[in-house]
Amino acid sequence: MKLALLLSLLPAAACLSAPAATVAQSGKIYTFAKSAASMAEASTLMPGGVSSPVRAFKSVGGGPIVFDRVKGARAWDVDGNEYLDYVGTWGPAIIGHADDGVLKRISETAAKGTSFGAPSVLENDLARLIIDAVPGVEMVRFTNSGTEACMGMLRLARAFTGREKIVKFEGCYHGHADSFLVQAGSGVATLGLPDSPGVPDGATRSTLCAQYGNLESVEKLLRENEVAAVIIEPVVGNSGFIRPEKEFLQGLRDLTTKYGALLVFDEVMTGFRVAYGCAQSYFGVTPDITTLGKVVGGGLPVGAYGASREIMEMVAPAGPMYQAGTLSGNPLAMAAGIETLKRLKADPNNYTELERKSKKLVDGILEAGKKHGHAVCGGVAGGMFGFFFCEGPVKSFSDAEKADAAKFGRWHRMMLERGIYLAPSTYEAGFMSLVHTDADIDQTLAVANEVMALL
Repeated sequence: MKLALLLSLLPAAACLSAPAATVAQSGKIYTFAKSAASMAEASTLMPGGVSSPVRAFKSVGGGPIVFDRVKGARAWDVDGNEYLDYVGTWGPAIIGHADDGVLKRISETAAKGTSFGAPSVLENDLARLIIDAVPGVEMVRFTNSGTEACMGMLRLARAFTGREKIVKFEGCYHGHADSFLVQAGSGVATLGLPDSPGVPDGATRSTLCAQYGNLESVEKLLRENEVAAVIIEPVVGNSGFIRPEKEFLQGLRDLTTKYGALLVFDEVMTGFRVAYGCAQSYFGVTPDITTLGKVVGGGLPVGAYGASREIMEMVAPAGPMYQAGTLSGNPLAMAAGIETLKRLKADPNNYTELERKSKKLVDGILEAGKKHGHAVCGGVAGGMFGFFFCEGPVKSFSDAEKADAAKFGRWHRMMLERGIYLAPSTYEAGFMSLVHTDADIDQTLAVANEVMALL
């Protein structure tokens, strides 16, 4: 049984202790007493003490740190420790945490009300920005989360095609809806749980799994089944960072067209993160349906799915496929998203800079690892990056599983103790922001070199 699974079965408090103090590179003493106390209380109030499993740090050891505030590229915990943050609230903080322009726009909107339960002009404005930017989207429906967007997308794909079965890929995560919790990545992989109890057999019977990067595995499923849609993370961020070959994505486009299935890009993570036109413009391959989240809400809860007008007019009230949400199109999320996308659009060099900085960071980590005798590999796409402790290359979830997760756990804790906050799982990507500076990256690489020498 995997260590991660054993840890997941322990009482929550058993995994929440943290070192009393550690010495950061600067010489400052980092203490974690307040984080530990907060998590001890949280474990009596919430399952595992958290509202989302990967935050529990179970695959990397030590106790979670509890945030107090964030600004720009930095975060501060309740003990007053300062961190350079490469998680960015799991992707949305692309222009930096607590951006003054976004906060001002939210404040102005909040003064008019926090929720309408009725249409607002802000929905039109954000929808127009998305439609203008994303090649595969002519109409959009807003939801409250990426998971909800993927649920709506799945129902839409089945309604439009009149088919039931879907194809997903091993290690790709599309939210926690029943149909998608088959060979999923993200927290499911982090905790060593191949599937989730509580998911009925019937819910996953129509979900078929292919291997990422393997077109033959996809065509076999399409040839033998009536498939409604092939759903993919165009750049994987939930098995760790895995960048595909363009030929693979184009091959999916060709195969789905050949067999009458829809091609769906789940761009909840990659949307406006790897390019302003999302991964579909970055790679030049246009899907039939796109799901979005994270960046398009500017740090507030949001999700969306979009497609051609023909497909989207299946959605109620324009068509018969029902999907609804009381807080969908929430004015605060719309306002934050509008401000964020306008800022991203304003400078055509934004994404060039994001990729340059991501590459500088990853190249430096790989260089430090190899210098000290560690097998490491990694890559970048726009403002998204990742690396693995293995020779590589990593092209699929089965490749990612061969990486040294225990070594990653030690690496993560030692970086954390020295003021660098990274995703607490080898199966999660990292995120660069526009406000990370070269000096921030140089500081990070100095710490990385120190930690690689100590591993």
